[in-house]
Amino acid sequence: MADKEPVVERHVAEEEGEGSSSAAAAAAGEEEDTGAQVAPIVRLEEVAVTTGEEDEESLVDMKAKLYRFDKDGNQWKERGTGTVKLLKHKENGKVRLVMRQAKTLKICANHLVISTTKMQEHAGSDKSRVWHAADFADGELKDEMFAIRFGSVERRATAEQPGAREPEDNLYNIIF
Repeated sequence: MADKEPVVERHVAEEEGEGSSSAAAAAAGEEEDTGAQVAPIVRLEEVAVTTGEEDEESLVDMKAKLYRFDKDGNQWKERGTGTVKLLKHKENGKVRLVMRQAKTLKICANHLVISTTKMQEHAGSDKSRVWHAADFADGELKDEMFAIRFGSVERRATAEQPGAREPEDNLYNIIF
């Protein structure tokens, strides 16, 4: 063990003597400028991204967790956690519920809110609501049973309050 200690000391002493400035720069986390220039292989152009929500007004925008009921397994399955929005089209006035997952922005719910869409209390939680809808999130139209869980009872109550909206714009009466 005593033989190995002087080797380490000599190595450190050699670094200090030869290139003390480069060793200090490496220790400080700075990169050395080698003068090499790297040209990009592929040039990327800026692309305009459309979400499909450009012609719609956001009525509700809240964070929540969405579940769907799996009839085969007779259990609730998580569809995603993210932002749920009620969007009203500016021209035709139709309202749809859109939910995107938080990090990937993948759509996990996309369906029209119609007069027959009614949210009901979930028997298992005060923070949750349940409803049926024909959903198109997976690319095909399916009748699904959904449950949405908010972070707290207060957030759920905030989503259910009509706020200062006019009675004709009060879509909360339709879905809550």
